[in-house]
Amino acid sequence: MAASSTRNRKRGASRHRVRQITPQSSGSPTSTTSSSRKAPLLAAAFLFATTFVLWFSGQKIPPRLQWRISTRPSPEEWDQRRMQVKDAFVSSWDAYSKHAWGYDQFHPVSKKGSMMSPKGLGWIIVDSLDTMMIMNLTSQLSDARLWLHRKLDYEQDQDVNTFETTIRMLGGLLSAHYLSTKLPGVSSRRDHIYLSKAVDLADRLLGAYDSPSGVPYASVHLKDRRGIVSHADGGASSTAEATTLQLEMKYLSNVTGNGIYWRKAEKVMQVVDNIGVDAGLVPIFISPQMGRFTTREIRLGSRGDSYYEYLIKQYLQTSEPIYLSMWNEALAGIQKHLIIPTKEAKLNIVAELPSGLGNKLSPKMDHLVCFLPGSIALGVTNGLSEAEAKRLPSWTAEKAQQMKLARELTKTCWTMYKVTQTGLAPELVWFIADDADLEPRVDKPPRLSRSSNSEAIWAKDFNIKPLDAHNLQRPETVESLFLMWRITKDPLYREWGWQIFQSFLEHGSLPLGQGFSSLDNVNAVPSPRRDNMESFWLAETLKYLYLLFSPDDLLPLTDVVFNTEAHVLPRMGLGKFKTGWKRRRDYGIA
Repeated sequence: MAASSTRNRKRGASRHRVRQITPQSSGSPTSTTSSSRKAPLLAAAFLFATTFVLWFSGQKIPPRLQWRISTRPSPEEWDQRRMQVKDAFVSSWDAYSKHAWGYDQFHPVSKKGSMMSPKGLGWIIVDSLDTMMIMNLTSQLSDARLWLHRKLDYEQDQDVNTFETTIRMLGGLLSAHYLSTKLPGVSSRRDHIYLSKAVDLADRLLGAYDSPSGVPYASVHLKDRRGIVSHADGGASSTAEATTLQLEMKYLSNVTGNGIYWRKAEKVMQVVDNIGVDAGLVPIFISPQMGRFTTREIRLGSRGDSYYEYLIKQYLQTSEPIYLSMWNEALAGIQKHLIIPTKEAKLNIVAELPSGLGNKLSPKMDHLVCFLPGSIALGVTNGLSEAEAKRLPSWTAEKAQQMKLARELTKTCWTMYKVTQTGLAPELVWFIADDADLEPRVDKPPRLSRSSNSEAIWAKDFNIKPLDAHNLQRPETVESLFLMWRITKDPLYREWGWQIFQSFLEHGSLPLGQGFSSLDNVNAVPSPRRDNMESFWLAETLKYLYLLFSPDDLLPLTDVVFNTEAHVLPRMGLGKFKTGWKRRRDYGIA
């Protein structure tokens, strides 16, 4: 998941062409297949091919030719949808390869690239490696791997954001290292480059942790390996950024046997917990010098989000019970203090506390918060399906309530798409809520509202301000849809993901297959383009959509954990290293 609001060489035409897709059966055709069974497939093939030609020619798809969403699509239909996501990735990648190869940023409207450092950081290439592996795009992967060998060099006079570089670049390299040994057809004699570059980069990032408290500085100088205090926010580091480095560093320690990465990243969690937070809810800025929070503001959007995400994911990755305890405490705090209903539709939203606990809530909800329902479902079932988890002795009424919350929040995130003119979500929403529901929730028990199913009523509760109306191709909602589908098996989540993907096709794609752009205004049709393709469009959004439409045995949730940039790492269990600290307080939460 993109976890913070900061997330934000020319060569000849690519030889990789986008292929026209026709429906294919998963089995071999036989002479007993009746014409009545063939007819729907032939009709679907015509519809799909026509739609694809119109899309890549830049023409608007007439409503009568748009894909008909059936109540129970066949496995063949889901495979066709998955292949269409794959072709969207190829279109995006080919446009980047043609116009901005090797550049860190791609501007698809102006057809040019830009650098984030003198030599480039591999921002788009490294972030896309594991998506290409998962999609079995071996030719594109070969080009990317060769670029890593010949061009990627971290010995640069350049400051980089500690968090973004860890989740995107270090995470991307480590995921490629892991998947190169697990997925068929993607291995190469050059695969050693992934781990060697990861170690080189991680050793440079260690300089960010050399603060008096152990909380990493916001940035690090690559060549000097020196941490750099933030130039904003009074020198504080974002809490989310400081506590969203652990999955990558812990996996690297297990792979290399070098415990320094584990110890440095683990120390941050100890410092944060030792401060002593109320109800498991952490303020959004922390001082690297003092190891203290510098504000009271609490939110699960930018600067706060992935702290909570990595609590449950650290537990899933390493089976360390200390993080399950912290997650359970935080989730109880979220339920009690932050979940409120909207005024008319009674949608359940995750509000903010601008002045901290005990003060008035704000009904603002970032799209970034939409990672939460998927994380809640993961925490309930540990990656099993809900049906499997319910058969275990550990299933409780509390877990059933948490799954209900996950469903309600997923629905709320879906409404962010349904109420706009483009069918794409804005960066954030100011919801309409009753004043009484914005009062402090200290003595009120947590509760869920029964939300409306009417789109007309949903729209009454939305206030999308002009400065918040842009869409950056963010992945958080489709991430939760993927996790909710895998866990609940409810096909509704797949259908919602398909509708979101169609909206990206209609409003974000550029003519003649020249890739996709983020948008300036989700309530304007046509929406002005921002002339930027975010790397997480390739690393996360399209990857999660592809997995949403894939068979469940592709990267089972019981085997892997996704970092906040959707890079795939193995669930290691209690391995070579163990928790080196204990909580000062016993919260009584198992």
